[in-house]
Amino acid sequence: MSSSGTSWNSEFERWEKRFSVPDYLFGTEPNAFLKSQAHMLPKSGTALAVADGEGRNGVWLAERGLDVLSIDWSPAALGKAQALARRRGVALRTVQTDVIRWHWPVEQFDVVAAIFIQFLTPDERRHVFAAMRNALKPGGLLLIEGYRPEQLNYKTGGPSQVENLYTRALLEAEFGGLSALQITEHDSMTSEGTGHVGMAALIDLVGRK
Repeated sequence: MSSSGTSWNSEFERWEKRFSVPDYLFGTEPNAFLKSQAHMLPKSGTALAVADGEGRNGVWLAERGLDVLSIDWSPAALGKAQALARRRGVALRTVQTDVIRWHWPVEQFDVVAAIFIQFLTPDERRHVFAAMRNALKPGGLLLIEGYRPEQLNYKTGGPSQVENLYTRALLEAEFGGLSALQITEHDSMTSEGTGHVGMAALIDLVGRK
């Protein structure tokens, strides 16, 4: 998601093509880490699903009783997210936007979830991570899962550039100001559609503003 026009357009077209297939690329079930944090979620309130793709995570959050805003830059993905929400009988608000250029709200969300959003350059990532922190209400819950550099050995999903991957040091530097911060590194089996299948080197973050 580079800010240069040519690469931005080619990257947009690449994702739009990936999401234009009939099947859900990463399945329709929520991410396993996100689902494991159900006990941490408030009973009501607002949630932001960052780069939510076809909506599997945003729809699951809506099923938990939250008012969810799902953002992604692929119109095809958001159309599938809305279709999934209708099938599940929940409301899902969607906004088609580039997370780099979006006018991020401030202190608007009780929950911010960012699952596998590792398409950002380091500079873009710093901007988006700061925007995510600012978007949380005081006491709000931040949930992040991503791949560690060891994922390059597994090749079961995620980017091929090591600078896009997360380390404990990186997440501690970005989110060390959060309270009740928990960062967990693990190698686990993934089964998320056809996009993430097999053993993966993962890192999870749970924190409160």
